[in-house]
Amino acid sequence: MEFLTSHSLSTILILLSLGAGAVALFDMEEQRARLISLSTSILVLCVTLKQYFHLFDPSNTSPQLAESYDWIGPMKFSLAVDGLSFSMVLLTAILLPCVIIASQPIAERRQPRLFYSLIMLLALAVMAVFMAKDLFLFFLAWELELVPMYFLIAIWGSKNRNYASMKFLLYTFAAGIALLIGVFWLLSVTGFTSFDMVELSKLTTQLGEGTQMGIFLLFAVCFIIKLPSVPFHTWLPDAHVEAPTPVSMLLAGILLKMGCYGLIRFSLNFFPDVVQQLAPAIAILAAVNIIYGAYAALIQTDLKKVIAYSSISHMGFILLGLASLNTAGYSGAVFQMFSHGLISAALFMIVGMIYERTHTREISDFGGLAKVMPQTFYLFVLAAMANLALPGLSGFVGESLVFYGVFSNEMAHGYDPIKIAAAVSALGVILTAAYMLWINQRVFYGEIKDKWLELTDARRSEITVLGVLLGLSILYGIYPSYINNIYEPQLDSLAQLSIPSLIS
Repeated sequence: MEFLTSHSLSTILILLSLGAGAVALFDMEEQRARLISLSTSILVLCVTLKQYFHLFDPSNTSPQLAESYDWIGPMKFSLAVDGLSFSMVLLTAILLPCVIIASQPIAERRQPRLFYSLIMLLALAVMAVFMAKDLFLFFLAWELELVPMYFLIAIWGSKNRNYASMKFLLYTFAAGIALLIGVFWLLSVTGFTSFDMVELSKLTTQLGEGTQMGIFLLFAVCFIIKLPSVPFHTWLPDAHVEAPTPVSMLLAGILLKMGCYGLIRFSLNFFPDVVQQLAPAIAILAAVNIIYGAYAALIQTDLKKVIAYSSISHMGFILLGLASLNTAGYSGAVFQMFSHGLISAALFMIVGMIYERTHTREISDFGGLAKVMPQTFYLFVLAAMANLALPGLSGFVGESLVFYGVFSNEMAHGYDPIKIAAAVSALGVILTAAYMLWINQRVFYGEIKDKWLELTDARRSEITVLGVLLGLSILYGIYPSYINNIYEPQLDSLAQLSIPSLIS
């Protein structure tokens, strides 16, 4: 237990490495591979819950649970978490067992050992991104993630999987190039004196205004591609449509949050002055994402594309929260990241359940499914209500905090572009309600076609996964402090230290 206490972060990475290696290297059937993968994910969740309840102190705004090992010259294999990163570690630990349970229909068709090992390798890379305290380790983990995701789409995707996987690879690779240039520019102007992200953040704020702006823009391009944000968003709908259900759950639930995390992390810790200057532009970009994503979702005919464009729209709220320049807006952005991870994973799973039974995603092909799939109908209604931010569910908390943060900024007066962008963004909430209720009506109400009369309802494993995801959405919607308390002290400290004049 003492080893776990002092090495809890590396324990998570070791467990995922051992689980992926065991499944990949030893000959076994799908059931055993799934059992090992699920056991590994549950162990990771148990370690994370121990951190949550016993090891992590939210009131301490410094990096915690730190570990550092000699690695490559001056670069260290350094791990640590603070409130922002630990909330994402917790989200990943919650989603991983849900994804593995949902993977059975896909994995048992083709190469189950490879499938489960790639899932755990992907989780390993994402966890390392959130835990990395060394900038070079952060970059390596960021790049490692694209390998398993590419193969998960390319091997187990649908008919246009080669196009979607290659498009994902090209966009992500371009993002990585921007990040690499930014990393070396940052290290060169700071004299390569440290790769430690905490130390670098102190040095960065002392650089010239033009240098800070240039490095920030390189980092920002990388992160908004992964977010994704207009105009770099087109890879996401293709990837979602072609990816199998569990991969879509991971993509929406965790991978998009890497872009959100990186943007918030480097904006607030490394470039607070630049963010203050660019806040109006960030707010306008947020409004474009929210409105465009919601409108695009409204006119789609493919059920999965609706949810994909919905994700683009909801990622706009993270940008809007960042532009608020105060603690409430920052907290709303991070809560939105966590909440969207749960809700989007649930929505993509329900879409996958319907597709598995009907082999179509065309909305016009459906109607009346509530008569033969009542449990699926009830679960979809709950997920839809969470997605459109019904009070009492987690989606409401994140969006309301973001809007409160923007409109409570007392430093903004008159025709402030940030508040105008937020007012325009509010139309996205109406559009979200429109397309979610429209889907519900078209898919589950009306007369059912004869060919759907024999459809089976949700299986026990599917109800379990959706029960966990939507149950947590209810829990955090009623008691948001269970998550908000993790990161709010840190965000409040960052706001006060970096932009004290703008605290509302």
